[in-house]
Amino acid sequence: MAKIELSELVAPGRTALILQEVQEGILGETSALPALAESARRVGLVEHAAQLATAARKASVPVIHCTAENLPGGFGQNHNARLFAGALKAGAENLPGTESVMPMHQIGVERDDVVLPRYHGLAPMTGTQLDSLLRNSGISSLVVAGVSLNVAITNLVFDAVNRSYQVVVPTDAVAGFPLDYGEQVLEHSLRLVATLTSTKEIADLWGGPG
Repeated sequence: MAKIELSELVAPGRTALILQEVQEGILGETSALPALAESARRVGLVEHAAQLATAARKASVPVIHCTAENLPGGFGQNHNARLFAGALKAGAENLPGTESVMPMHQIGVERDDVVLPRYHGLAPMTGTQLDSLLRNSGISSLVVAGVSLNVAITNLVFDAVNRSYQVVVPTDAVAGFPLDYGEQVLEHSLRLVATLTSTKEIADLWGGPG
């Protein structure tokens, strides 16, 4: 199969930017997951995600903030994996409308952005209406940024590929913990199913700052 050029993969009109859990309660100063937040700081994840969002808006590429939230009283929460209990024990309540579920202030939410909360599951492709919304909008290619390479990013990429989307991952806009483990996931798993590139390469193609 002929290689598809990056410019075609991220072309406006067919592409959306997915910002996975780039929210205050996970990556901000009050993060309930400080080790993950530190990994993100070390790669400049939030700054790179902000550059991607700015460039995407300029190119009319949809910016979709996929947040992790918990309904009041724990209604509908998962209890079938240690991850969910661990997050709650760490203080990740993530109640709708609170600061913890807000996209990072460096990125913000512009008028045409979409905020899509996830109330259950491990990733937004199956835990929200993301797939249907993308298909209804004619989107066939996703640029995926955020956390974590341990679970949600990897899950999202695999789910998207299984649904026939092309996936592009800017390696300086994702992170896992430990940091070197995330790098191994990129090299030995995601490279096999997605196109790995940098924030600058994508932003330059969208006509924005890299």
